[in-house]
Amino acid sequence: MSGGGPKAQEGELFVAVAVKSIIGDKLGGGGSRRAVRWAVDNLLPKAYRFVMIHVIPTITTIPTPSKIMFQLMFMRMLVVAAGERLPLKEVEERLVEMYVREVKQEFESVFVPFLKMCKSSSTKVETRLLEYDDPAKALLRFIFESGVNSLVMGSFTPNIFTRITKGPGVPLTVLRYAPETCEVYIVCKDKITTKSMDPLINEGPSTRPQAGASARGYLKDGAASFHTVQSQPLSDHRETIEAGTRRSVSAKELRSTDYSQLKTPSDSSARVSEIVRRRGASDIPKLNYSCFDQTNQPKSNLENIVEEPPATSKKAKKVDIEAEVKRLKKELENTVLKYKQTYEELTSTKNKVHVLALECSEDARRVNSAVEKEEFQKKIAALEKERYMKAAKEVEAAKALLAKEFCQRQIAQVNSLRTYLEKKKVIDQLLGTDDQRYRKYTIEEIITATEGFSPEKVIGEGGYGTVYHCSLDSTPVAVKVVRLDRPEKKQEFLKEVEVLSQLRHPHVVLLLGACPENGCLVYEYLENGSLEEYIFHQKIKPPLPWFIRFRVIFEVACGLAFLHSSKPDPIVHRDLKPGNILLNRNYVSKIADVGLAKLVTDVAPDNVTMYRHSVLAGTLHYIDPEYHRTGTIRLKSDLYAFGIIILQLLTARRPNGLVHAVENAVKKGTLTEMLDKSVTEWPLAQTEELARIGLKCAEFRCRDRPDLKEEVIPVLKRLVETANSKIKKEQCNVRAPSHYFCPILRELMEEPEIAADGFTYEKKAILAWFEKHNVSPVTRQKLDHFKLTPNNTLRSAIRDWKSRVRFSNAFNTSC
Repeated sequence: MSGGGPKAQEGELFVAVAVKSIIGDKLGGGGSRRAVRWAVDNLLPKAYRFVMIHVIPTITTIPTPSKIMFQLMFMRMLVVAAGERLPLKEVEERLVEMYVREVKQEFESVFVPFLKMCKSSSTKVETRLLEYDDPAKALLRFIFESGVNSLVMGSFTPNIFTRITKGPGVPLTVLRYAPETCEVYIVCKDKITTKSMDPLINEGPSTRPQAGASARGYLKDGAASFHTVQSQPLSDHRETIEAGTRRSVSAKELRSTDYSQLKTPSDSSARVSEIVRRRGASDIPKLNYSCFDQTNQPKSNLENIVEEPPATSKKAKKVDIEAEVKRLKKELENTVLKYKQTYEELTSTKNKVHVLALECSEDARRVNSAVEKEEFQKKIAALEKERYMKAAKEVEAAKALLAKEFCQRQIAQVNSLRTYLEKKKVIDQLLGTDDQRYRKYTIEEIITATEGFSPEKVIGEGGYGTVYHCSLDSTPVAVKVVRLDRPEKKQEFLKEVEVLSQLRHPHVVLLLGACPENGCLVYEYLENGSLEEYIFHQKIKPPLPWFIRFRVIFEVACGLAFLHSSKPDPIVHRDLKPGNILLNRNYVSKIADVGLAKLVTDVAPDNVTMYRHSVLAGTLHYIDPEYHRTGTIRLKSDLYAFGIIILQLLTARRPNGLVHAVENAVKKGTLTEMLDKSVTEWPLAQTEELARIGLKCAEFRCRDRPDLKEEVIPVLKRLVETANSKIKKEQCNVRAPSHYFCPILRELMEEPEIAADGFTYEKKAILAWFEKHNVSPVTRQKLDHFKLTPNNTLRSAIRDWKSRVRFSNAFNTSC
């Protein structure tokens, strides 16, 4: 094989098909499809080797890293993004290899649609990528080096303007410079052109050099040769194009040709050259190289293939030329218009691509900025979290330390308090003192005990508050709620608590506890109420016998003496009256309501008429007249109220004008008429003596009043002892009369009833007797009727006897 390639085996072909990319070039892609289809149908069955070739530009540069990904995105469209490019020498080998591999992989996809067209053949189809800037040189080099017998190329039929402006394309260049041993087939849309059919190639030896030498020269200096071809005159181009057009062979006829008759490309070239020399190029304007008939059999004479054109006149030729020129002008206009539209579309696409590139770059910048910000925020968050955890640990440690210190402080306080209480207990035991005078209650305990200060629990009301009967610590108590609506009331309340907490006397009401914050005092409960209720027979109270009255007077005098002699300062009650003297179940009297007590630091002497002014306190008719007139408080101020109480116990009268009335009765000897009629058997001598003591205590001036401890109490003690001896004598003879007993039950009657027989019976007993009998329980005679009549006289007598006995027992118990 000339040209340096290996010689093909006899009877077999080494076929190469040059293909172009389908994407981005519809004309070239269509020509490649036609070429492959034609080669598969006509040459592939006879080929021992079948290769598809695609030429790519030489890779000498690489885009900058910021443009690589963008270029790869549009590789399938053969669009390279605008941007800086770097030579391969300035880039790392690893990056160059990766980029070259990616580019070649993209170009390998060019063969995919053509390989699908070869699936039906048993011959292995090869693919080859040729890397060279000039596709024609790359194909010619491959022909010389590989010994290709047949080269098939696709093309399209260009118009005259395309040929003039662009010059001969790759197919014509390859066709011109291909070696004699290689037959070149250019498959167009409606015809096939071979090397032997090109008039420029088959010119005589004087006008064309040898093919091998020409090809080597072209490969050696392709640019000069190509420039020579392009610099031919326009007339030469037109003649060449017209000659080539006249010598074109119909593609349909060429498909039906029996290629067995064309053993070598030189045979076909010789035949065509002979025809051209015989007929002349000017005489063959439209040659149709139908070298074979439709039955694939060669014709006997080559001259029969050429069809003579009909004779036309010059005028007809001129008309045809003008029509052709018009058609070409119109085609040129359409082409220019399409070119403009295509250029505009390309410009618009480039602009869009540029905008998209800018948007992608901006988005990438934003993403990078957002990622950087996120990383920065994460670092800040991590630092803040670390600080927070550290601070939390410090806080927890501080809390633990504070709790430990607080616990230690509490323990120390408890230990200190325990030590103090133990020492205090020891000191109190040694000295016989105890400062815990009363228990402190909470307001919740008071509210619970009084059922929310229910009106049903009220047992009394005074000028300073309301008294409730309830139970605290399983003990009946009386809770006094003081009204602290004014500052002086609060002061009086605190004073009462302070005073009462120091008092311990059998005839002074005992303070059990208090709630100082809410003005509540808790006293012992005295069941029989106040002395006022017995004097004026309130709440159905029975009258007190004379000896109980004597004893109450003596007990009140003892209580007053205790208050007046208290240390370090004497106490003046200032509101002594029957309502503030309470009786327990044994009729033992106790002075209550010491809330108006006044601590007297300096007792005024008897010869001083005015010593200290203070706010008047007490009840009208029981207040000392001198204290009321001068405002001076003295110890003997309580004696005036005590004298009034003595007179009231004797007469059961109101205090207003009582002193004057009793004084007149004593003078006139009519005291008996003023005594309480509910009490019988008054000891007149003792009663009159007691009345005189009451009158002395109720003197108008303090200095005229007797001394309580030296003059009054000894007399009262003597009178009480006399009463005690008389009571003991009466108790020896105490026995209920027989008619106080029921004849049926033999017990004292509660509800005596008179029956028809004239005897008195207990109501329940006689009714039960009537249910079974109709005779008298005493006489055993039949009764006339079963009606009963109440015996009120006997009922009163029985009650008086019971009361006398009860008071007598109570008096003895208290004594």
